[in-house]
Amino acid sequence: MTTHNLIKKLAVTLFIIFPMICLAQKKELLIIGTMHTVPNIVKNAYRPLLKYAIDYAPEAIYVEYIPAQDTISLKVHTPKFLHQSDSIQGERPIDEISYHTLRKKKLTELNNEEYHLLAISYLAQRDKANYSYYNYLATYGIEGCKKPSRNESEDLTFKLAIRMGITELYPIDYHRTDKFYYEAWDKAIIDGKTNGNTNILNELIKTNNKQRILPSIFGNLGKYTNRTEVLQRYYLMNSFRFAPCVNEYTQAVAKYWDERNFRMALNISEQVKEKPYIKNILIVGAGHVISLQKALNVIYPDLQVKLMSE
Repeated sequence: MTTHNLIKKLAVTLFIIFPMICLAQKKELLIIGTMHTVPNIVKNAYRPLLKYAIDYAPEAIYVEYIPAQDTISLKVHTPKFLHQSDSIQGERPIDEISYHTLRKKKLTELNNEEYHLLAISYLAQRDKANYSYYNYLATYGIEGCKKPSRNESEDLTFKLAIRMGITELYPIDYHRTDKFYYEAWDKAIIDGKTNGNTNILNELIKTNNKQRILPSIFGNLGKYTNRTEVLQRYYLMNSFRFAPCVNEYTQAVAKYWDERNFRMALNISEQVKEKPYIKNILIVGAGHVISLQKALNVIYPDLQVKLMSE
C-alpha cells in the first residue's frame, strides 16, 4: 500500500470514528453542596470547594436561583426582586443592540461600565442569577472581592465563574410549593413534640453541630459538608424522613420537598440536554444534593451525576 493510500485510509477511518467518539462522550454534572450563609468564623470554608471546582474545570455553572420565566416562584420567593425588575423595565428599556454585543465578549474584554449595563439588562429580564453575577463584577472587577461575603454559594459561584471565564450562569430553582412545605413542616414539628419526632430532629441537629467543630477549626467545613453521610443526614432532615412516627404531616413534608427537587432536576436536565457542554457543575444548598441526585437518575439516566465524595 502506498503512503498516499495509507494516509487516505487513515483520514477516512478518523472521519468515521471521531463523530462516534463524540457521541459516546456522556454529559456529566458535578454537584457541590454549600451552606448558603455561614458564620464569620468559617467565612473561608468555600476555598477548598473552589479549588476542587477549578480542578474539575466546568464548562457551565448551574445555580440555585429561580429561572427568569418562572414568575410564580419569583412572586413567592423574591417578590422585592420581581418588583425591582418590573420597575426598571418601565424606567430603562433594554438596549438590545448593546446587550447582545456585550454578551458576545469575554469577561476580560468588558469594563466596569459594561458589567453594570449587563447587570441592569439581566435585572430587567428578571434573571437574578446573572444580575447578581454582573453586579458583583461591576462592584469588584475581574479580580473579585478579596474578602469573603459569608454567602458561601455566591463566593464559590462568582469566583469560579470568573476563573473559568464563564459569561452566563444557568438558574434552576423552584419555589411554587414553599407555602405548602412550610405549613406541613410546622404541623410536623408541633405533632412531633408528642410522638418524639421533634426530639429526634433536635438530636440530629446537635450531632451535626458537634461534628462540624473540628472541620471548622481546620478549614475543611466545605469538604465535611459534602461527605456522603452528611449529605444523607441533611436529606433526611429536610424531607422529615428521619421520623420513625410517620403520619400525614411528615408525609406532606416529604411530598413537597420531593416535588421542589424534582422540578429543580427537570430545570437542570432540560438545560443540560439543550446546551453543548459536557462538563457541568451545580452549586446548590447541601440539603438538596441527595434529592437532586435521586431525581436526576430517574429523569435523565444518561447524565453522569458526580458528588465530591465519590
